[in-house]
Amino acid sequence: MFNLTETGLPYLLLQTFAIGLLGTLVGAIVAIPLSFLAATNLVPNWLAYLIRFVLMAIRTIPSFVYALLFIPVVGLGSSAGVMALGFESIGMIAKLFIEAIEDLDMGVIEAMDAAGATTFQKIRFGVLPQLLPDLYSILLYRLDMNLRDAAILGLVGAGGIGAPLSFAMSGYKWSAVDATPAAPRSERPPDAPCPAIRG
Repeated sequence: MFNLTETGLPYLLLQTFAIGLLGTLVGAIVAIPLSFLAATNLVPNWLAYLIRFVLMAIRTIPSFVYALLFIPVVGLGSSAGVMALGFESIGMIAKLFIEAIEDLDMGVIEAMDAAGATTFQKIRFGVLPQLLPDLYSILLYRLDMNLRDAAILGLVGAGGIGAPLSFAMSGYKWSAVDATPAAPRSERPPDAPCPAIRG
């Protein structure tokens, strides 16, 4: 369990972390441009509401379902987990980032415009300093959620520590389950049957 092979605990924990991190990055890369297209203070209302409807539809489907959809496309393993978490992250990251964009202090932009600033200067010195703290906060929050979901997605074969944990539990290997940090500690002796199914 604690060896350094692909079935060892260190490798599986690292893979779970990588799935969560890459899923967050994939979601952010897609969500940030969509957020600008869905902000009512930047684009026409009809376009903003159309993009928001798409994002709302994305948010309604849990990552577990996305994993089941991506496994036939990319196969079993961590790629399906990354795609599932990335797709689910799009909706949440975009929703929170839209709110940050709509709360921009436009007075700063207007003052820079009056001073003759170029578009690049307005984005660099007027928009980004206001948006980046909110973006970092949103991404850290989503990363926290994705790390938790990455462990669960392994139950359907999407990589990470979830599958070995599930196999150990179904095989009543409680000592192996107890050695997994993601699992609650058990007071039962090793290899004892689960009381709930003992009859």
